[in-house]
Amino acid sequence: MSPETIIEVKNLRNAFGDHVVHDGLDLAVLRGEVLGLVGGSGTGKSVLMNTILALRKPQGGQISVLGSDITSASSRDIVALSKNWGVLFQNGALFSSLSVRENVKAPMREHTSLSNSMMNELADLRISLAGLEPQAGALYPSELSGGMRKRAALARALALDPQILFLDEPTAGLDPIGAASFDDLILELKNKLGLTVFMVTHDLDSLYTICDRIAVLAEKKMEIVAPIAELLQSAHPWVHAYFHGPRGRAAAGGK
Repeated sequence: MSPETIIEVKNLRNAFGDHVVHDGLDLAVLRGEVLGLVGGSGTGKSVLMNTILALRKPQGGQISVLGSDITSASSRDIVALSKNWGVLFQNGALFSSLSVRENVKAPMREHTSLSNSMMNELADLRISLAGLEPQAGALYPSELSGGMRKRAALARALALDPQILFLDEPTAGLDPIGAASFDDLILELKNKLGLTVFMVTHDLDSLYTICDRIAVLAEKKMEIVAPIAELLQSAHPWVHAYFHGPRGRAAAGGK
């Protein structure tokens, strides 16, 4: 049986005034996979993710998420659909005035009518799933290390039990040990919860370790979408420089 396409992007066009970022971009994300999105600076990786999340409206094309066309959906329909995905932004985007537990409860307050005691119970479960100790729930973002903030933001992204997890540079700013631990956590959650993961990353170790396929954004389109072994055969100059350079060879040597 063919894998189910859970996100489909067709002929996408994104522009800021006269500056065209994407033109005729196509992409299919399969249910249950970890897809890593890479590309040079200015290729619009975060722009693509934000467009899929309906945080910006494209200038052309169509995006379907879980069978719903978000490019023509109403605001109400998008709010309903957004319950099916969780997002970890690069800086975490935690509410500084709220504890970790209250941060995790924020999506529940917005989208559910659960009792406070039930939200507390579910928030504590998500905090545990993200690899934090129970006492972390009472802490504020300013009291957390960088790695803990990432995990707290991940717990919030998991608050509504999403089908899709969007990650924007999840290991940025982490030391190698912390980054490897976070990669292991994402892979564990993907397998345990049946998540589909869309990950914008520059981390070569992450690309080798947890990604089923890698999508390369270049020349305003997807240059190639393939498993790492196939990607390494590409003759595209950026792909070759990125994956066969010193850091790429180091990452490959450790796998």
